[in-house]
Amino acid sequence: MGHAGMAATAVRYLRSVGAPTSAAAPDPADRAAVPPRPALRAVREDERAPLDPADFRAVLGHFASGVTIITAPAPETAGADGPAGFACQSFASLSLDPPLVTFMVARTSTTWPRIARAGVFCVNILGAGQGALCRAFAVSGADKFAGVTHTPAPVTGSPRLAGVPAWIDCAIQAVHTGGDHLIVVGRVAALGADTEAAQAGPLLFHRGVFGRFNT
Repeated sequence: MGHAGMAATAVRYLRSVGAPTSAAAPDPADRAAVPPRPALRAVREDERAPLDPADFRAVLGHFASGVTIITAPAPETAGADGPAGFACQSFASLSLDPPLVTFMVARTSTTWPRIARAGVFCVNILGAGQGALCRAFAVSGADKFAGVTHTPAPVTGSPRLAGVPAWIDCAIQAVHTGGDHLIVVGRVAALGADTEAAQAGPLLFHRGVFGRFNT
């Protein structure tokens, strides 16, 4: 039996057990039974949920979160700006295999384009006593790294801030749109924790104020 005969036999077997085959032409009757895909269009203003932004923030503020500082290395170009960084609550682990994490950033962020150009970032997970450090990185337009001790993360060279309980060194894997924010997915290249710094517990953010975890 030649290759053509073997292929025909394989297709007949797959059809007999109900498996889809690329060799078989679609049945017009089956195609007619499938409804057409709806046309994609933008959502009209009158279709949006009538939510007050202040109410949205107030209700979602009941969800306590950890606090991080996302950093990226300075460009190698001579005379370019220094390293980039911003305070970020919206960070989470995403996948174990492959190891992925994610954070969200506002489309209006002036720091994000610098991180995007770097293509890498380091997540610095803050401890309970680092509220002032978080505030410094939440200010727009200031030299956020002034007086802040940091060393290069081992793979990407992104700033790893001194005294943080844990850090995660990443390369940007994907960026997705999410309303007025972007959803950034990073592939973990290296990570580590400082046992001594972690003893103070995490820095938490709840209803607009910083707090700490008490066991």
